[in-house]
Amino acid sequence: MFRKLRIAILLFILATVAVGHWKSGARATAWNSTLHATVYPIAADASPLTRQTVAQLSADDFAPIGDWLQNEVTRHGRPLLRPLAIRLAPPVESLPPPYPTGGSSLSVAVWSLQLRYWAWRHDTAPGPRPDIRLFVLYHDPTIAPTLDHSLGLEKGLIGVVKVFAGRHARQRNAVVIAHELLHTLGATDKYDPLSALPRFPEGYAEPQRTPRHPQALAEIMGGRIPVDDRRATIPDTLEQTRIGPRTAVETGLTPPP
Repeated sequence: MFRKLRIAILLFILATVAVGHWKSGARATAWNSTLHATVYPIAADASPLTRQTVAQLSADDFAPIGDWLQNEVTRHGRPLLRPLAIRLAPPVESLPPPYPTGGSSLSVAVWSLQLRYWAWRHDTAPGPRPDIRLFVLYHDPTIAPTLDHSLGLEKGLIGVVKVFAGRHARQRNAVVIAHELLHTLGATDKYDPLSALPRFPEGYAEPQRTPRHPQALAEIMGGRIPVDDRRATIPDTLEQTRIGPRTAVETGLTPPP
């Protein structure tokens, strides 16, 4: 009897969490009020450059993301004023649990729960919890010239974003942060995981362009600007990216066709 009661309580808790996540996600993609996102900066190494970058961050460093999203929301026919407000939290002095690369679906599910618990424990922002939490890990490029994939979780509206330290990387970092932010809102990747080339047509910002190549812009979830069938370049700024039709549907900006 006690075992059955314990299982019933656990199922009730899980159902409550699931309903809460569903409500949060539905509100986030309704686009009828401002979304509140908080950036939690983390120095991912002991490099002086990384520590200095994190210490010198300000909310203005992330303002271009809000401006870009405002333009894209307007372009897709939504009249919402200020769709995104971004705050900057004090630095987090802890690293999130590592993603189980190549792990089973069970290990990924366990990791997701661990991440949400870790995020709750290390929430350094005062006041009510934001709609979206973005834990941004800064790395010295001389120590880590390449970075593992960042992650954006729709369940929990949490992003773990890996970027480079240094002022020179600020604009490209904004592209990566915007990409993961849209993941939390339900957007899917639109590039081939092996070649990193955008998939046609959903990974192209202008799939109807004639001639098709070279493209001038990147679809934000496609990640790159297609130069030809075999080459694509990384956008330098958010101004070189767009939210494509498929991503707009996935995030609730436009209704399904």
